[in-house]
Amino acid sequence: MAERSLRGMKIGAYSLESDVGVAFVARREETYECAIEGHTFNVTFAQDAEAPQFWECKCGNEAELVRGGGVDDSKPVKPQRTHWDMLLERRTTDELQVLLDERLELLRAGKLHQRRR
Repeated sequence: MAERSLRGMKIGAYSLESDVGVAFVARREETYECAIEGHTFNVTFAQDAEAPQFWECKCGNEAELVRGGGVDDSKPVKPQRTHWDMLLERRTTDELQVLLDERLELLRAGKLHQRRR
């Protein structure tokens, strides 16, 4: 039984769909150039689609649209949040001053112990 194979069409090898009656949308090509490596490549877009200003090159760097008329879809860089910024989201400066005064008082009174490692 293992020596026999199924007769008929190969499953997954051929598509049963045809291109008859399919209307393709109008297309255009935009050229991008990688400033670091100097690569130039084309990307196909629909005629009414807006091309982004930047596209990832095959080398991993950012390539820019050659004609320069693309849409700048890059996100603005958010400033990095520090521990102090996150602390100020939870407490006001006056509350922090009260906590600092309490902890300094305990430290001076010798009620805070250092951890031994």
